[in-house]
Amino acid sequence: MAASAGPEIERLISLLAKLPGLGPRSARRAALALLKRRDQLLAPLSEALADAAARVKTCSVCGSLDTRDPCAICADPGRDGSLICVVEEVGALWAMERAGAFRGRYHVLGGLLSALDGVGPDALRIGRLVGRVANEGVREVILALPATVDGQTTAHYLAERLAGTGVSVTMLARGVPVGGELDWLDDGTIAQALRARRPA
Repeated sequence: MAASAGPEIERLISLLAKLPGLGPRSARRAALALLKRRDQLLAPLSEALADAAARVKTCSVCGSLDTRDPCAICADPGRDGSLICVVEEVGALWAMERAGAFRGRYHVLGGLLSALDGVGPDALRIGRLVGRVANEGVREVILALPATVDGQTTAHYLAERLAGTGVSVTMLARGVPVGGELDWLDDGTIAQALRARRPA
């Protein structure tokens, strides 16, 4: 960064560069766009950030983010409380909600088990999940975790922890995406799709 930019601009760029998907170059472009359009972008963004910092909290039941506790999903009487969909982070919960196909409740783990990164069961919201299963009349836990080594390790661990509870533990199906062409898919996806095949 040029020294003539000033410490305020350098700080803005440095903070923007910490966001996922933004490196130093993208952060510079974003900062420049914000500064060029102060009234339309910078001022409203600043207000929205301050408002979010003051009002958004973590739901004490599921771990989602909302301006109230419990969150809107946990407080919705139209949701099926006997179904819990377990996700890694809030972003995955939002993706599930965008699909509009699930009307149960959620549980956000806050990460995945990872021996490499030193993340054990106590660092995640696993104990709370087991407590919810024991106390809330849950009949099925759906594991909507990534198809990665850490995701599968976490899913296996959760299935073992919930094995004695009598609850049904299922996983999202994996395989050929809607509109997917076989010649564009990787070998692992094709193999998983074959294993998860169903009657036509």
